[in-house]
Amino acid sequence: MTQTSLTYRDAGVDIDAGDALVEAIKPLARRTLRDGVLAGIGGFGALFEVPKRYREPVLVSGTDGVGTKLRLAFDWQRHDTVGIDLVAMSVNDVLVQGAEPLFFLDYFACGKLDVGVAAQVVGGIARGCELAGCALIGGETAEMPGMYPAGEYDLAGFCVGAAEKSRLIDGSAVQAGDVVLGLASSGVHSNGYSLVRKVLERAASRLPATLDGMPLRDAVMAPTRIYCKPVLALLQHTDVKAMAHITGGGLVENIPRVLPDGLQCVLRRGSWRRPEVFDWLQREGDVPEAEMLRTFNCGIGYVLVVAPAVADAAAAALLAAGERCVRIGSIEPRAVDAPAVVVV
Repeated sequence: MTQTSLTYRDAGVDIDAGDALVEAIKPLARRTLRDGVLAGIGGFGALFEVPKRYREPVLVSGTDGVGTKLRLAFDWQRHDTVGIDLVAMSVNDVLVQGAEPLFFLDYFACGKLDVGVAAQVVGGIARGCELAGCALIGGETAEMPGMYPAGEYDLAGFCVGAAEKSRLIDGSAVQAGDVVLGLASSGVHSNGYSLVRKVLERAASRLPATLDGMPLRDAVMAPTRIYCKPVLALLQHTDVKAMAHITGGGLVENIPRVLPDGLQCVLRRGSWRRPEVFDWLQREGDVPEAEMLRTFNCGIGYVLVVAPAVADAAAAALLAAGERCVRIGSIEPRAVDAPAVVVV
């Protein structure tokens, strides 16, 4: 019996589709080019030269994914903004230590490559890089038959940034009396979506048409806000002592990561606007307040700690840059066995 010859396409991998995606990505990546890029999409390795304005550059890196928010992207066919989420989760982390995001690489894996869907995803990644001021200079697309259900994919990515060694921000200068500023989130961002999905299932028969003045699905899928450009501009003229990206763990578990021993962050309840989406999630899921604070950002996506003397000017500069910035608390002495963050 004569056997027919097999091709990679017979095994489920379409090389032509992969080539088509690379061609679709190239103009998206070109929009993100910046100083330092030596070679990007298409080579075996992306090349980047640290800008010469740095005297003692320290490289700062971060990596992350989008989590189970992707499940809603599949179910609701919302592929155009999860790439922004992917970039945001890494660049906002790198920013915390005062670093400027320089470049980003992504990893897109699927069972069968849909060039249209993948191009939407990468378009979001490119948009996120534009918002962060970093270059999309490489990545990997993996088509792996049998590894993912039809119509599904996974995303991961990482960012490399740079900061002057003498200007790294590590929280060591924070002291009692300092002011805590909060920058508004765009919504749920990219954390807590396993709980979000559980609430959506429970409330399936009574889902609201709108939340926060937009269709429900827009509110739930609003991409993570990227804080890099306004915060980096602020750092050029203002001494910021500590910063925190409010991701998984919420306010109560992320702020302590940048506090010295013996200090406590006291947050003032009601000092910031909590988007309607969080009130709805709490009500429909009967979620305790403590669980909300350790799962979601609850309306604050990024925190800065500054001295009282510069707090008003810092807030004004961030407001002028388009951020919703408010005083949300202060740094106080911490009693033995007291929590590092309290909301009063």
